[in-house]
Amino acid sequence: MTLSAALKSAYAKPVVHLLCLAPLCLLLVAAFNDALGANPVEKLTHETGEWTLRLLLVTLSLSPLRQWTGEAAWIRFRRILGLYCYFYCCCHFSIWFIADHSLDPGSMIEDIVKRPYITLGFSAFLLLLPLALTSNQAMIRRLGKKWKSLHQLVYLVLLLGVLHFIWQVKTDYLEPTIYAIIAMILLIHRVGPIKRLKLKSSTVAR
Repeated sequence: MTLSAALKSAYAKPVVHLLCLAPLCLLLVAAFNDALGANPVEKLTHETGEWTLRLLLVTLSLSPLRQWTGEAAWIRFRRILGLYCYFYCCCHFSIWFIADHSLDPGSMIEDIVKRPYITLGFSAFLLLLPLALTSNQAMIRRLGKKWKSLHQLVYLVLLLGVLHFIWQVKTDYLEPTIYAIIAMILLIHRVGPIKRLKLKSSTVAR
């Protein structure tokens, strides 16, 4: 089966759903078998946070993949991956809010103000909310050209997410460094089309 046929297959989206749910299932199995280590809550918090960032990077990689491979079908999975990214982000936030702050908003706000890396992570969470809410076709039609402008916030979310991860790491910086490099590549790739668009606009204006 060719790449094009695989991407356009009726089984492609179900497979993506299963792959996105697999990390959660593995975490639940580990929790059920008491295999999350000495600090299960910390493990769950870190894992859901890392999967949020991984899925965000994969989501933002689809446009470059479309350009590099010439296969427009990659974009079929952007909404699915983006919503799973938000789902894992909600899990990450909920575990932190419940386990660390016992659903106390006052304690949560104090922590957000006091610790900068929490501020970054919470800001990314808030910015993801409007993106998730406007990911359906009805909102795309309603917002029109404003939809694309709104969804440019995803690059700010990416920066905040990477910085949040780097800032909270205490010893091993290898994994966050890898994520940071991938994020830089994606951001540089995004800057190219913006510059070309501005040059084209200035040429037309003349």
